[in-house]
Amino acid sequence: MKSQDVGLLLKLVALKKREREDPEGRFRKLEMSLPNDWCDWQIEGEDALDEDESRLSDSEARLARYSVRTLAEETGISKSQVSLALQRCLEVNLARKERKTGVPRANTKALFDFIVHGLRYVFPARPGEITRGIATSFAAPVLEGRLFSSGELVMVWPDARGNTKGQAVEPLFKSAPYAVRRDKELYAMLALVDAIRLGQPRESKVAANLLAEYLG
Repeated sequence: MKSQDVGLLLKLVALKKREREDPEGRFRKLEMSLPNDWCDWQIEGEDALDEDESRLSDSEARLARYSVRTLAEETGISKSQVSLALQRCLEVNLARKERKTGVPRANTKALFDFIVHGLRYVFPARPGEITRGIATSFAAPVLEGRLFSSGELVMVWPDARGNTKGQAVEPLFKSAPYAVRRDKELYAMLALVDAIRLGQPRESKVAANLLAEYLG
């Protein structure tokens, strides 16, 4: 298993969280986790998908969001690696396919257990040099004001377009800074994952409780 597999599973969670089926079979967006006008990076054209779903039916648009091509575009992980990651996750039961549509879904219970109990040992994170980047862990909005002392250095994913200065933390997967600029739900969950990987027991518990709510 690779660290990007966890990132892809969280992306699947974010996609499902953003949509739900109403009685007529259509989908409506759920509230995002962050204010629409908040970001910790300089905005450029790549931060929004160009995909035009208006020409597609609801079911076609839904399937298109879960295609290998679209998942690769949204996460920055190559199409071949997305395909391999999905295969690995299906093999170890961290993902399942919907019976009717074949859409991949994260096994959220198994994913939560792995993140909370195993991730820091398999994919450890350590604060590094001072740099500019995107705020993560307890410096991210999802954890704003929770157990964080004002005198502490914030943690950031190194990124040339980031707005925050702090201690560098290697993101869970290489293209995470790109992926979170396109998905606020994914950003929130990856920040919680970093808090679990980096925090002391009490801090990790706060982040784990919030992540449990996100994963449903």
